[in-house]
Amino acid sequence: MLRQAMEKCPEDLWYSKDHVNAFWQTSYHTLFFAHLYLQPNETAFKPWKHHQANVQNEDGQAWPPDPNSRLPLIPEPYTREQVLEYCGFCDGIVNAAVDALDLLSPESGFHWYKCSKLEHQIVNIRHIQLGAGLLAARLRAKLNIGLAWVGTR
Repeated sequence: MLRQAMEKCPEDLWYSKDHVNAFWQTSYHTLFFAHLYLQPNETAFKPWKHHQANVQNEDGQAWPPDPNSRLPLIPEPYTREQVLEYCGFCDGIVNAAVDALDLLSPESGFHWYKCSKLEHQIVNIRHIQLGAGLLAARLRAKLNIGLAWVGTR
């Protein structure tokens, strides 16, 4: 459903600044953390090939700026094609990544999450659902565009 939302978003809404975070930002943020959290830990993370790291907020969300940093706050906007490519990349690694995780580990692998690895993956799924839901709601409110429910295959 996240992919559907990105595919159905018109160009002007993709970059619109009507919200705190533009459509592209929420899309990228959702995928960035899906990708990151499919890793056993932060050090195992290998960024996507188009990832822009020389910014204060690599995930694309405009968090409060660090007044001591000279880096831009967020990346340059990603195009829909780039983010859809990233979506395909993330989708393509899910099965192998989950198979490689120790879901019985009492640690998430990320110092900012004090939970088991299994709980952390549930958080990851919920975060993806939140991003998809937010984008679906924007499409419905702005353009009366709905998404088809995606269930099991």
